Amino acid sequence: MNQIKYEKQIEVRYETDVCVVGGGPAGVAAAVSAARNGAKVCLFEKEQCFGGAATVAKVPAFMRFSDGVHFLAGGIGREIFDKLYGNIDDTTIEFSIPVEKLKTIYDDMVCEAGITFLFDTALLDVQMSGNTVEYAILQGHEQIFAVRAKYFIDATGDGFLSVAAGADFAFGDKQGNTMPATLCSIWGDIDWSRAVVELGRDPDNRCLKQAFEDGVFTIKDPGLPGMWRFDRHYGGGNIGHVFHVDGTDEKSITDGIVQARKRMREYEYYYTHYLEGYENAKLLLTGDILGIRETRRIVCEYMARLEDYQNHAVFADEIGRYCYPIDIHSHTIGVKTEEGEFYAQGYQKGKSYGISYRSLLPKKLDNVLVAGRCVGAERAMMGSMRVMPCCFITGMAAGTSAALANKANAALRQIDMHVLRSLLIQQGAYLP
Repeated sequence: MNQIKYEKQIEVRYETDVCVVGGGPAGVAAAVSAARNGAKVCLFEKEQCFGGAATVAKVPAFMRFSDGVHFLAGGIGREIFDKLYGNIDDTTIEFSIPVEKLKTIYDDMVCEAGITFLFDTALLDVQMSGNTVEYAILQGHEQIFAVRAKYFIDATGDGFLSVAAGADFAFGDKQGNTMPATLCSIWGDIDWSRAVVELGRDPDNRCLKQAFEDGVFTIKDPGLPGMWRFDRHYGGGNIGHVFHVDGTDEKSITDGIVQARKRMREYEYYYTHYLEGYENAKLLLTGDILGIRETRRIVCEYMARLEDYQNHAVFADEIGRYCYPIDIHSHTIGVKTEEGEFYAQGYQKGKSYGISYRSLLPKKLDNVLVAGRCVGAERAMMGSMRVMPCCFITGMAAGTSAALANKANAALRQIDMHVLRSLLIQQGAYLP
């Protein structure tokens, strides 16, 4: 392999208390929480809007915000929920996402918090001093620049900042296989009065067997989460899987999204020819990026375990609780995962599991917190914690703890848990 040595003097454009990389639900929650608690904050997002999966990838629905009794994604999550949907009692169901409204809610929250932020800005690398990250190296639209911060929050989804800083990580299952990706989509001209939506978890797959026999699909994937209703005629599709995509590799992502766009026409034929209410449905657009369910999980001081889910774990350093079932999509067509049985089991009303603060603290790193999809968790628990309402929980906790450490001029591992938990409760977190 040919190599070159590349060196360049770059500008230190910002110096701040807290630098958040990644503007998805975890990153926005972290940045806003840190700023509201008195920290000077910079936030950087590689796309041109906040929201990640919900906005750029067009994932059509939020998963449950509550356990049926308690609103678990309280604080930032509650604020966003109320602005989107109003005061609704049943928050255990999935909620279709009004994309443009959500974009402006995120913009307003970040601006009102006084956060310095940039879109179109991606992390390139970090510069270290021992176990401390001193600078994040970022690529703007044209210029490379550095940001110096006391504390960094990795909300990249892939744990890129932590890995660049030397953190260990787990990737997929024991063989390195990850859940398939999905190219989500928005559809029009659906007759919801005739579309069947109450046939269990996956009503849209009811005619797949016949379609397979008829040769409609090039890949016979039996998994089809399906369509979420937006309004009288529109819907959002979480449709089809793209297998063997490495969400950290640009070549794999490129091949995957090209394949997904090509196969989307097969799903358009399936919906219009096999399912009632979709006869005149039109595919309006697909996501700007693939919806990636799984890449890295950063090795943290505590790795959330399957037993935590089974035992409704409680921790002394608990920063939140959540309840979504363990949801692992198989990497092999038609083969159930070992964890698949747990989705059907789920939780009874009012039940949840605790999330330890230690799951936000990468080993080997002194001034970095993780939030969102890359938190410290074994694979089964990541299947629950990866969804957006839980990202609000871990993001709010990461931002609040970074601000608390900054105010006390303390190490992240030395902050007073009683004070942190009290602050989170004041902000609306559910911490019984």
